Amino acid sequence: MAFIGCNDKQKHNNDNVQVIVEQPLGKIAFISSRDGNPEIYTANADGSELRNISNNPAMEYGISWSPDGDQIATYSNRDGNTEIYIMDSNGENQRRITDDPEVDVLPSFSPDGKQIVFMKKTGSSARNVYLMNADGSNIKALTNNEMHEESPTWSPDGSTILFTRMLREDGDTSYVANGEIFTMNKDGSNVTRITNKEGYDSGAEYAPDGKKIAFYGEANDNWDIYIVNADGSDLHNLTQDTIEAYSPSWSPDGKWIAYVAGNNENYEIWMMHIASGERRRFTNSQGRDESPSWFKPRNN
Repeated sequence: MAFIGCNDKQKHNNDNVQVIVEQPLGKIAFISSRDGNPEIYTANADGSELRNISNNPAMEYGISWSPDGDQIATYSNRDGNTEIYIMDSNGENQRRITDDPEVDVLPSFSPDGKQIVFMKKTGSSARNVYLMNADGSNIKALTNNEMHEESPTWSPDGSTILFTRMLREDGDTSYVANGEIFTMNKDGSNVTRITNKEGYDSGAEYAPDGKKIAFYGEANDNWDIYIVNADGSDLHNLTQDTIEAYSPSWSPDGKWIAYVAGNNENYEIWMMHIASGERRRFTNSQGRDESPSWFKPRNN
């Protein structure tokens, strides 16, 4: 794995303000097809100790760390239908925790590790947000919306859930319509719209301190990473790139964002230091590398 960037604590001059860029730390899980099919890999943030932990011929996708870092939730079609699975973070003890004829995807551990929020495709073509215990029991719907929803994630204190809801205005005949970021209480109440911009927005994640939200969205016929305050104010385009950028994940200290960048020929994982704008390439493979999930230890 290639890791391209400056030395530890290299200084950058941005508008005459020097920013000290420290080495990104921690561990990142991600999806890669470098061995022929989408598998879960883990590596240190400097690219060392790369390891395929899923080792299964079926598709694996969508990654969430448990708050203690001991487990990873994912979804897979390894048993025919797409279901939620959990495995130890070294790849051992892989087991399915959902078992129904519907499609279950995009799991996200709660900050206390006791619950998982995920998406379920019901009898209609829409997906809605569901909640269950971390062992797969006590499944209940949090939303019941005819329009498509996706990408649920938790606030650091576990009180609210971020998700995308597709909105279709009168006369809109586009395939994906307009996706916006919403938040709601963990019981499904107090649904509140966070973003209000043209184009599809998704993949939202709170910063570790809960004060900001990163997501990806359309901009000028391209996809970029955006950052916004948790109340929806002060929106700005972080990447402003000529290639597509998706799936942001904050570093544990909130100083970096890992994300996917590329085009139909190849996607790789990059990191950006928010204050300085420095970018570092995290992966370099012939396969498609995507869906980074940076492990963020919880204090609670």
